[in-house]
Amino acid sequence: MNYGEESLKKHAEWRGKIETITRVPVGSREELSLAYTPGVATPCKAIQENPELSFELTRRWNTVPVITDGTAVLGLGDIGPEAGMPVMEGKCALFKAYGGVDAFPLCIRSKDVNTIVETIKLLEGSFGGINLEDISAPRCFEIEQRLKEELDIPVFHDDQHGTAVVTGAALLNALKIVGKKMEDLHVAINGAGAAGVAIAKFLIRFGVRDLILCDSKGIICEGDPRLNAPKREIASMSNKRHLTGQLVDAIKGADLFIGVSAPHCVTKEMVKSMAPNAIVFTCSNPIPEIEREDAIEAGAAVVGTGSSAKPNQINNVLVFPGLFRGALDVRASDINPEMMMAASHAIASVITDDMLDKEMILPYAWNEQSHQKVAEAVAQAARKTGVARK
Repeated sequence: MNYGEESLKKHAEWRGKIETITRVPVGSREELSLAYTPGVATPCKAIQENPELSFELTRRWNTVPVITDGTAVLGLGDIGPEAGMPVMEGKCALFKAYGGVDAFPLCIRSKDVNTIVETIKLLEGSFGGINLEDISAPRCFEIEQRLKEELDIPVFHDDQHGTAVVTGAALLNALKIVGKKMEDLHVAINGAGAAGVAIAKFLIRFGVRDLILCDSKGIICEGDPRLNAPKREIASMSNKRHLTGQLVDAIKGADLFIGVSAPHCVTKEMVKSMAPNAIVFTCSNPIPEIEREDAIEAGAAVVGTGSSAKPNQINNVLVFPGLFRGALDVRASDINPEMMMAASHAIASVITDDMLDKEMILPYAWNEQSHQKVAEAVAQAARKTGVARK
């Protein structure tokens, strides 16, 4: 099947992947008077006196916007807010199907950080949480950070943290296969945008000590004057050996390579230069950093990709529905690192020892048990860390 051509036909047939339905009857005088005027005035006044009741008397408790400015959509780049709508609608459909979360696409026609932040702040009272999507770096870092500081509901940039969480889950199980420990790994990451920086921070929190991050100019090292603020921050946390050079230098001797960067930037020779029983995660889509078959031929023990057509798809869909379900269920004020680490462990735990294999380190995206486990683990972590409000 040509998925592109077929998808275009289906989108013309569907005319949208989500819709609004009523949850209450409005077919009689009594029903209309309860759902709308005059009865609705009483819950309105109750919320006016106590805005927190909006979580009890409206659907706000279960409602999340998927917000983009259309500047970093899939592998398409800056295609604009309208062109990003099919992706945002798709994400909303997945929120509902896998997490029971009511999600709505909001595509903002602005690239200005202040405008985007102010727009979302003005909409806060309508939602239980905020999902940021496909906003280009480095603006995405500032937008998320400001919103986390200024809003009283959880804010989550999926391109950063969803990718980090599912990568962490994949690594937990891959390490069981190769018999290595997190703290002993030499890790090379190519791509220092939203996903790459977030993965690096997440793995360091998970216990990785030796991590090198590369961008298009080469290895990121502390003190490099060309680095922007997010890269300076991650440079201060990584590359403790102060290695310089290019990706070929970073990947030599590495136990783990993670690519969130560009097609075919890794060669067989580079994989051969890695440590024995190396793990290779090539997440660039639709064309990976190195083809899965080439990585295996070059000696990689475990390979994960961003493709649903290959084994071990490293897919954010395993993260955000359950993560938001858990956060919303306990009225969390934040989605913190502990909640995200709990999600990684929950996803990894779905693959039992008898299921674990070099071609089965992650559950499939449609695995209901996985989403349920993530929701439960996230809710529990929120309670433990004091951000749960119910």
